[in-house]
Amino acid sequence: MYTVPSLHSNASMMNTQLAKINIDTALYSSIEQYCAATPRSRAHFARACTAMPGGNTRTVLHYDPYPVTIVKGAGCMIWDLDDNQYADFLGEYSAGLYGHSNPIISAAIKKALDEGIVLCAPNPYEVDLASLICDRFPSCERIRFCNSGTEANLMAISAARVLTGRSKIMVFDGAYHGGVFYFAGHHSPANAPFEFIIGEFNDTQKSIDVIRKYHSNIAAILVEPMQGGGGCIPGETQFIGALREAADKHGIVLIFDEVMTSRLSPGGMQQKLGITPDMTTFGKYMGGGLTFGCFGGRSHIMDQFDPRQPGALPHAGTFNNNVLTMAAGLAGLRDIYTPAKAIAHNRRGDEFRAQLNKTISTHGVPMVVTGVGSLMCFHFQRKPLRRISDKIIVDPNLVTLFHLHMLLSGFYIADRGYISLSLALEDEQYIEFTTALATFLQRYGSLIAE
Repeated sequence: MYTVPSLHSNASMMNTQLAKINIDTALYSSIEQYCAATPRSRAHFARACTAMPGGNTRTVLHYDPYPVTIVKGAGCMIWDLDDNQYADFLGEYSAGLYGHSNPIISAAIKKALDEGIVLCAPNPYEVDLASLICDRFPSCERIRFCNSGTEANLMAISAARVLTGRSKIMVFDGAYHGGVFYFAGHHSPANAPFEFIIGEFNDTQKSIDVIRKYHSNIAAILVEPMQGGGGCIPGETQFIGALREAADKHGIVLIFDEVMTSRLSPGGMQQKLGITPDMTTFGKYMGGGLTFGCFGGRSHIMDQFDPRQPGALPHAGTFNNNVLTMAAGLAGLRDIYTPAKAIAHNRRGDEFRAQLNKTISTHGVPMVVTGVGSLMCFHFQRKPLRRISDKIIVDPNLVTLFHLHMLLSGFYIADRGYISLSLALEDEQYIEFTTALATFLQRYGSLIAE
């Protein structure tokens, strides 16, 4: 929340403090503009707080001073309660790959809806979608559907624990594997009560040392090939490869969380890296914009869930194979996000990120955009980021100032600077976004301390 800074007499702090004062003054002005432009969202937020804690039922969607309430979307554009229009560069945190009104997705959902929902039986869509996922992703010989990436990781971890008879799960500082698997800078008290060992992302030697120490009790290594919640930090090939070798050596199940990164090539980051895990978890865009989760892997792991086998593991879920998601997911992966489209979309994302970094460099401001393909994140620092501990702690009001500047400029991004590019975005939006960034750098660049 915005606060007015106190003054200090220490002369060595004056430059930083003056910048702080100016940033806070700029933020105060932006907040006034924001509140003036969004009075209905402000009123809606106040009403929401009477029924939901903090007016919110999804933590990541809250930001200060209050979030806009979105009432409509079409293509790459969204509108709030006050009829303000935004180009959507957040893309539902990578779930909104197809935009808000793709006609192929809409037709598939309508057809399934017209044929009846909550059918309480296997349906044709799920077989075709499962087969397509197995064809596209090297690690998947069998898959099972669920309802979220969180649920997919929960089931994958459970499968690994049963298979190995071990209890510990190795994860990495900065990781986010869902609502009950949060390791971004700390171990959340709301996490699922598994025995977690936390390693250092992209630190091969430290990670191997941890595995060597605990290997007889490690059931699985769960890793994002690119940390999303940690700030779009790519996993280095040497590091991921070392995890693969250590897992093979010690009989550990290697799980790639590709809930976000599966969109970064036709076969996900595992294909891009040339490293095949034992299991993969999916979610986000793969449901065509509807609720979706999926976990898959080698047949001997997944066949633990085969109900034809004695002692099979149960895996329930009323909406695991709901026809609307299955139809939308199949239409999206088969008819829209083809291998050629995946390659082209992520090439464009790489080019856009390079343009953003070039714009930043031209203005000499300590900022950088990290990421791979169509997923990226802004950071206020020059220091390279290989892991979350490399992130420099910056004035939170500066981060809020950037977020509000982009909102007031008509661009919807995450308050932490994360963006996810949809297929609906066109050249016009990319150019205008870069222009808005340049305006921010011109206006506030001199206030941003090294």
